[in-house]
Amino acid sequence: MIIYPAIDLKDGQCVRLYKGDMNKATIYNEDPPSQALEWAKHGFSWIHVVDLDGAINGAPANARAVRNIIKTVDIPVQLGGGIRSIAQIEKWLAEGVSRVILGTVALRNPDLVIEACGLFPDQIVVGIDARHGNVAVEGWAETSDMAATELAMKFEDVGVSAIIYTDIDRDGTGQGVNIVSTIALAQKISIPVIASGGVGSTEDIKLVREAAEYGINGVIVGKALYDGRVNPEEALKVASGG
Repeated sequence: MIIYPAIDLKDGQCVRLYKGDMNKATIYNEDPPSQALEWAKHGFSWIHVVDLDGAINGAPANARAVRNIIKTVDIPVQLGGGIRSIAQIEKWLAEGVSRVILGTVALRNPDLVIEACGLFPDQIVVGIDARHGNVAVEGWAETSDMAATELAMKFEDVGVSAIIYTDIDRDGTGQGVNIVSTIALAQKISIPVIASGGVGSTEDIKLVREAAEYGINGVIVGKALYDGRVNPEEALKVASGG
């Protein structure tokens, strides 16, 4: 199982939010590339980057920080937040991003996701963020009437490389992944699922790894890594089955 350490960007800084609230941001590092390098040195094989301002504004807002992260580390980076056109996807992939995460546009314009999968095989991830089971968009500021599972099923067999499922009410709380909802979604599709939101201990990581049989093959860890509740080496050992 892959652990994706998270770097969330707000105003050019590395932050973590509480339940997706932009007014409840804790700054953990003013130099995101150095944070990315630290995660790489610990042995993580991927980095998960989200442009929070971009997600709210609907257009990339922390491009400089993203570019510097890509230049600083040799491990692959997946990027989301405000990417809503084929041109933006192409631009970021050309600049060195390994996978692009599409969230709001997946709900608003699913045909664009399908087109992107055809143009950029194995490089498109769909981010589904849920509040009480329904998809939230525009940087989690708006909750739709569509169930997360319904949206996920729209992308079955179109070439999406993974679906990131985040329970917003767990994000940044350390209360543990909503494994029941994550498994329920994973059972509806054949696309690999990455769990997100609420990891607070290595036991939470173990719980996700034990759900691999349902198609969950990764977990995003943010705040718990930053505040020391999850030790990188222990987490990687658990993720590998040790």
